[in-house]
Amino acid sequence: MNKWLIQLKKATYNTSFMYNLRMIVAFAGTAFIPYLLDQQLMTIPLTLGVVAAGLSDIDDRFSVRIMNLIYTYIGFFIAAASVQLLFPYPVLFASGLIISCIGLILLGSLGRRYATISYGCLVISVYAMLGVDIFDEWYMQPSLLVIGAIWYGILSTLSFLLFPARQVQDQLSKSYSSLGDFLFAKSNLFDVDMTANSYQKSMISLSLENGKLVGIFNDMKTTLLTRLKGDRGQSDTRRSLQYYFIAQDIHERADSAHIDYQQLTKAFEHSDILFRFQRILTLQAKACKDLSESILNRTTYQHNPRFEHAFSNLRKSLEKIRDEQKYDLIWVNALFALLQNLKAIDAQLRNLETERHIKFDRTKHLENQLKDDDLKGWEDIVSRIKQNLTPESVLFRHAIRVSIVLFIGYVFVQVTNIEYGYWVLLTALFVSQPNFNATKRRLRLRIMGTLGGIILGFAILYFVPSVEGQLLLLIVSGVLFFELRSKQYAQATAFITILALINFNLDGLGFQAAFPRMLDTLIGCALAWFGVSFIFPDWKFRRLPHSIRRSLEAQCQYLTEVVQQYHHGRNNSLNYRVVRRTAHNRDADVASLISTLATEPDFDPTQKALAFEFLCLNHTFISYIAALGAHREKIQDQSTLELLQQALNDIQGAFLRDEFPELNLTNLESAIRERLNKDDQDSHKSLIVLQQLSLMLGVLRRLSTLKQSLSHEHDTQSSALASL
Repeated sequence: MNKWLIQLKKATYNTSFMYNLRMIVAFAGTAFIPYLLDQQLMTIPLTLGVVAAGLSDIDDRFSVRIMNLIYTYIGFFIAAASVQLLFPYPVLFASGLIISCIGLILLGSLGRRYATISYGCLVISVYAMLGVDIFDEWYMQPSLLVIGAIWYGILSTLSFLLFPARQVQDQLSKSYSSLGDFLFAKSNLFDVDMTANSYQKSMISLSLENGKLVGIFNDMKTTLLTRLKGDRGQSDTRRSLQYYFIAQDIHERADSAHIDYQQLTKAFEHSDILFRFQRILTLQAKACKDLSESILNRTTYQHNPRFEHAFSNLRKSLEKIRDEQKYDLIWVNALFALLQNLKAIDAQLRNLETERHIKFDRTKHLENQLKDDDLKGWEDIVSRIKQNLTPESVLFRHAIRVSIVLFIGYVFVQVTNIEYGYWVLLTALFVSQPNFNATKRRLRLRIMGTLGGIILGFAILYFVPSVEGQLLLLIVSGVLFFELRSKQYAQATAFITILALINFNLDGLGFQAAFPRMLDTLIGCALAWFGVSFIFPDWKFRRLPHSIRRSLEAQCQYLTEVVQQYHHGRNNSLNYRVVRRTAHNRDADVASLISTLATEPDFDPTQKALAFEFLCLNHTFISYIAALGAHREKIQDQSTLELLQQALNDIQGAFLRDEFPELNLTNLESAIRERLNKDDQDSHKSLIVLQQLSLMLGVLRRLSTLKQSLSHEHDTQSSALASL
């Protein structure tokens, strides 16, 4: 009996298993309750209601979750009822389609919950178009769609009540897993066989991994914040908050760069020292992965005992190198600083489970531990919407693009009277993404998935003629769609296609619907491609100089806060964590933007090469700041503080005002180099500061030149476009 209980407990820890179980119950209810009532057609809107509700599911604390569900049900009914009532009047319907589409997408500017609910309303409105003729009474289909959504909402709420900390644990596990990926990417920079080309590839990979990690941290913050607002002394929530702060601190240390890695590999290519650093980084990456699994399985993390031996040998190797005096003292000091940083990461991981890290300061208000980005009132609502009422806004362009695409699709369906034509609109809605690259990728996967789904669906309808068998396969298809939709989009599309064919077969039209489904998918994909290519195309609003400027501004703010702490002492205040997170967010934005350039049809190859060079140097620069931040402590040496302040002023001048005081910079570099080459007793803290300043000033010229080159090139292209 105990074994069964242990197995059951482990099963409840498996998020994927519990989620799939919930979806099995949800689809089983919509499939077999109408079957038992001999009202088989009700299965169609009930199932689609579950699908739309699943796509609109938002994690939140209980009270807000209930409000979200109420808003969702009201929105679903209004959207579906509007379709039913306006459908006989094409002009009114088309007008309502454009206005509602723009309005619902722009609601996304108010935050994640509004974006998710409004997207669900768009989906439910197209679902209502597909079944507009199934029932005679106008209110039947909207009501059944909402009932299906309510059924899913009941199950998701019960799941939340049974496992309230599940979402937090999952996000925390994902954070440490991504942190492990970041450390693995960082370890590649210690490859002694690295060439200039492989270095750039490694830096691009590291920057993209950093972007993923920052995005996961942002999701984690949102998840934690909503729990903290409703916290009633939950130890799990407070514990997760501490884990989150520790993950951020590890990230700052892991992202630190104490040295130019290209020069490092050349200087120590015949030494084992780089292999030892690489091995420790790899072990720490594995430790983050192990911690992720421990969080997911609710087990105690066990720190790898091999770290102690690895660090001991690394220190001995460094001391031997220092005693031999074969290498520049600057290099040796930088490697000792790097060792200190890795030891600090090790201490965070080793002590993560001890009581002193779990202990929480009750004198602080939990709400003040994280920056709250929620709406603050009507003025905030109006302000956020106004900010997006311009073609410069990605959300505005997406809203206009999708609304025009859906309008063209609707006119096409009305003119041609194509069979099951509203699948065209559904495909266009699902495929259309805010940028060209994402839309192009989805377009290809959608076509492949639909074709595969039709082939499998045909086989199912032929070999499983019984209603009961088809309903069972409908449940399986629905569950697999939700399981795969964020992992394997093509496979997910195949299973939702099978679900659609089985649904139509309940009305005796399964075989007839297969070919129109494929044709409508191709037309919908073509419309989505047309929209993203010709309606406010991204490359005409790329705003690369704008993204670069915002990133450099954020780095200056981050550096300013770090410098202040060298004056006044280390603290992890909210302001420090906000400017650090903003700098990493802006760096991730630049990385995401530049990484899509290869897919855009008219981006100049020379400018693209400059952009990728900027991407590498930009992340290198923030890594140098992160190293300063990782070691930040109050220092008493006034001459070092003066050099630090002078460097900050020069960096701000170069990044914010396009100033470049060449003489001052040369004098500053000479002063720093002279201090670094001294053999007297400069403090260890001062040496780290001076070394990082030397590294930052070393790339400042090229980074500033790249910024100006990319801005000038963009202005030239903009002028050329304006003259056409």
